[in-house]
Amino acid sequence: MNIHEYQGKEVLKSYGVTVPNGKVAFTVEEAVAAAQELNSPVAVVKAQIHAGGRGKAGGVKVAKSLDEVRIYAGEILGKTLVTHQTGPEGKVVRRLLIEEGCQIDKEYYIGFVVDRGTGRIVLMGSEEGGTEIEEVAARSPGKIFKETVDPAVGLQSFQARRLAYNISIPNELVSKAVKFMQALYSAFVDKDCSIAEINPLVITKDGNVLALDAKLNFDSNALFRHQDIQDLRDRDEDDEKEIEASLYDLSYIALDGNIGCMVNGAGLAMATMDIIKYYGGEPANFLDVGGGATAEKVTGAFKIILSDPKVRGIFINIFGGIMHCDVIASGVVEAARQLGLTKPLVVRLEGTNVELGKQILSGSGLNIVSADSMADGARKIVALVQ
Repeated sequence: MNIHEYQGKEVLKSYGVTVPNGKVAFTVEEAVAAAQELNSPVAVVKAQIHAGGRGKAGGVKVAKSLDEVRIYAGEILGKTLVTHQTGPEGKVVRRLLIEEGCQIDKEYYIGFVVDRGTGRIVLMGSEEGGTEIEEVAARSPGKIFKETVDPAVGLQSFQARRLAYNISIPNELVSKAVKFMQALYSAFVDKDCSIAEINPLVITKDGNVLALDAKLNFDSNALFRHQDIQDLRDRDEDDEKEIEASLYDLSYIALDGNIGCMVNGAGLAMATMDIIKYYGGEPANFLDVGGGATAEKVTGAFKIILSDPKVRGIFINIFGGIMHCDVIASGVVEAARQLGLTKPLVVRLEGTNVELGKQILSGSGLNIVSADSMADGARKIVALVQ
């Protein structure tokens, strides 16, 4: 789950991470009022969307007067920002962060991520702040420094200090930088983050260490522990189909193809998408109905798949272990009848009660194409949608 920059800064502020003063605004009038309240000679007007690259897309403006705040707020609110992370469709700006300006001396990058290879949290830093870390890694990998955190003892002062020296934090500010990193680590662990990225971390001419930007992502599997984080969710930023999927406890991710997929098990879902592409098709989604799918879940999955106007056919690929094939077949028939399905539907069933499941499908009187294998099913659905 993602949250906005201003929300992330509020979370970090509660842990002692230093951030500039700022206020959220949903209208031009609120933006001007926020700038007046901040009473800063320079105010920064920042678009709030769940994507990076806002500055390059015209979503961050520096205002030197209230009139400029009004002009920039009017330009940005309601604008569709297209960045390298939004895709060509972009995202509509519905809220702004109005933030006090600061005199920047130097920009850095600081971030915590989970290294799946070691199963540990890693602190990363670079003196090339303000640039996408992927660009730095490609261009100057030697400028990225890492510290692996032992979960038994947490981030140690010597690790944070070593990283501060490696990225050339001025000696007189190293202690502040260490305190900053340790506070960020505490927030990362306490809130079950998957990413905590400060880009840029800045040192100012008056000797402060500030998070000028903040990107926090949270482990969705741990949200049940954090109602306060769940309350920060901006539904306007989420894909409507993904929101609907969460109501049925389905794992769904929208893609750009035209073949809807319904599969049980994440590994099988990935293999299904791969084999569709192998035979020249394009999957429209990743959809894992899980190991205990009911007729209600299958119907919900159908609704979500068919709500995507790009979908021209559906491939159901089920391996029935815990889940029985006859239960899935009954759910498929019920859903197809309820929704008046007219698009091509290919079903491959294998596992427990597979023969009974196939009988239910063939006896339904519906136009359902049966497949004997995953490859057979992929070939058939690709041919039907082309």
